[in-house]
Amino acid sequence: MGARGGEDEASGRLSLFEDDPTGGPDGDEGEGAGAGGEVRRRRRARRLLVWASAVLLFLLGGGVTAVYWTANHFADSVERIPNAFPTVADSAQPKAVANAGQTFLLIGLDARSDTATTGGSAKAPAWKEGAQRSDTMMLMHIAADRKSVAVVSIARDTWVDVPGHGKAKINAAYSWGGPALAVQTVQNVTGIRVDHLAVIDWNGFRALTDAVGGVDITIPQTIEAKDDARQWDKGTHHMDGAEALLYVRERHGLPNGDLDRTKRQQNFLRALMNQTMDSGTLGSPSRLTGLLRSVGDVVSVDDRLSNTDLYDLAWSMRGLRADGVRFMNAPFGGFGDEQGQSVVYLDGRAAGLLWEAIRNDRMDEYLAQHGTSSDTLGESVR
Repeated sequence: MGARGGEDEASGRLSLFEDDPTGGPDGDEGEGAGAGGEVRRRRRARRLLVWASAVLLFLLGGGVTAVYWTANHFADSVERIPNAFPTVADSAQPKAVANAGQTFLLIGLDARSDTATTGGSAKAPAWKEGAQRSDTMMLMHIAADRKSVAVVSIARDTWVDVPGHGKAKINAAYSWGGPALAVQTVQNVTGIRVDHLAVIDWNGFRALTDAVGGVDITIPQTIEAKDDARQWDKGTHHMDGAEALLYVRERHGLPNGDLDRTKRQQNFLRALMNQTMDSGTLGSPSRLTGLLRSVGDVVSVDDRLSNTDLYDLAWSMRGLRADGVRFMNAPFGGFGDEQGQSVVYLDGRAAGLLWEAIRNDRMDEYLAQHGTSSDTLGESVR
């Protein structure tokens, strides 16, 4: 279904792609007053609401919808990834559950594979065989009623079966077979059908963080320097893009290594989401423009997501609030050693309950029972 200009009185939709038919870009024909002026004010207010919804979903899912600010230009700047899904028979993949929301697989990279010497860019190919392993994997489940979102990190050292390769760390799947093998591996581990994919370049988040004026992140206790890891002093830090990037990349100085690192990544995304929703960002054309211009350097998405699909998803989530977004790690089952490698094991029973809740869109019930577990992101993050 294509986007339409102006507001559809029957559906209540408002297009961001075309000018309002009553006049200029905001439907203005002059100063105007009375009923006409009130209609224009409502339209501008709703357009701002769409912007806010789109930016929020961008922060949750790697940038896919924030591009719908005013025109297709921003959407077109987001690279599409071809062949992002496994080609195995549909019967060999988890069965899709009707009316159970949407699930995205988010894959984070430190830098794009063919631009290591220049710092990485989302304009480079999303995958080059054997070039790199994924740094981050997150499942983002958007509830069918669009009132809540669950973001679950899977530690990159998680020991799993990688189709065609045997047992390995889960991040090896991306290196060996790109997005399609990563999707297939995650689907096999979780039993959840992945609807869409987003590949995030963590390096690109520097510009994104600077575009919103930086983020406030609190370190609950001082973490001493260790090896090449810097010291993090206790207290609230206002981080620019460069410092935020150090924050999300750190793991050697953290007590639980990669598990603490995934919590830092989630904590950063939460802080960035809150900062973006702040009126100082949404009310500043220069900040909002800078934010949206950075999107194409941060994220690529699968080629099943059209511009209209992204707009429709963003519009459907206009009622989502920050407290409706929950972050957690996949249930931890312990550390181990496999083939000379330090690995992470899932707690099979606890993880099974989580995967079932996502699969059947019952995360509210799951969180009511397990929302205080150590796997759920709290306010205090190392």
